[in-house]
Amino acid sequence: MAFQHILDLLGNRADDLLQHESKTFDKSLLHLPSPDFIDQVFLETNRNPQVLRSLAAMRNHGRLAGTGYLSILPIDQGIEHTAGASFAKNPMYFDPENIVKLALEGGSNAVATTFGNLAMVSRKYAHKIPLIVKINHNELLTYPTKYNQIMFGSVEDAWNLGATAVGATIYFGSEESSRQIIEVSQAFERAHELGMATILWCYTRNNDFKKDSINYEAATDITGQANHIGVTIQADIIKQKMPDVNGGFTKINFSKNDPLMYSQLTSEHPIDMCRYQLANCYMGRAGLINSGGESKGPGDLADSVANAVINKRAGGTGLILGRRAFQRPFAEGVEFLHSIQDVYLAPEVTIA
Repeated sequence: MAFQHILDLLGNRADDLLQHESKTFDKSLLHLPSPDFIDQVFLETNRNPQVLRSLAAMRNHGRLAGTGYLSILPIDQGIEHTAGASFAKNPMYFDPENIVKLALEGGSNAVATTFGNLAMVSRKYAHKIPLIVKINHNELLTYPTKYNQIMFGSVEDAWNLGATAVGATIYFGSEESSRQIIEVSQAFERAHELGMATILWCYTRNNDFKKDSINYEAATDITGQANHIGVTIQADIIKQKMPDVNGGFTKINFSKNDPLMYSQLTSEHPIDMCRYQLANCYMGRAGLINSGGESKGPGDLADSVANAVINKRAGGTGLILGRRAFQRPFAEGVEFLHSIQDVYLAPEVTIA
């Protein structure tokens, strides 16, 4: 029944997304999500036993427990997009306890939100669901708006809140990206020392990445390289936008590229573009979770299910979405999260 629902939501995209055979990176080269993923991949790394336990805590919670896949509820939009703009459609989420309740009822592996939100409720919920503290943000009270992620607290404070992991954003390509790389790499090193996992919101921001009315901030080649830098600073999980275009390096004429990147390692198919992102996450040794995007209306569920299919068939670890769930009535938000998780539970949706 769940798979039929997936087919219904995919509609005329079903055959293209479910039958596609990737001819770029062969699936045998990938480190795919599995129940023993931590043993197969992280056991040989420099991560200490406490980090391994934290990674396992996230992978063994919620509806996807024991599968190797992740469904994370991220609600940091009160800072990143302003609280009013984010919660006006559903004011109950001005109260951070309802954020955690949605993650619990929605069967999420973990909830990611701000220092302030978790500080208010951590004693009640730290032992009930893995908490991910988002440690930096782009505040929107500076005019004109700038792309500058700044630290909102310390890694030690996240640990004191009972966090299983810390999350941070780097705006690669922005004026302040060099400082952000240094700050986040140091924060991730300290988080690992304290036994917490690390998740990088691996975004690109630069007005010059827009050319001929096309925004290349989510281009396959540019986001792939951002991922590669992200895993270099030891992010355990990469959060990245779903690629929607390719050829950013060549169109904007910056950085370095090889023609094989476009002729053999990617194609115009969304699964192949997503797989290129995954390949830059050390072939999946660091999990790739794609973001859900903004809520646009009735087509959100079909679009998110399609993105989940793309991510899973590419070899990714899951989907991380917030607005499309919390900007709906609570019960509808829960069902929305369950529908996405059903893609990762469906044996019919296989690796391309």
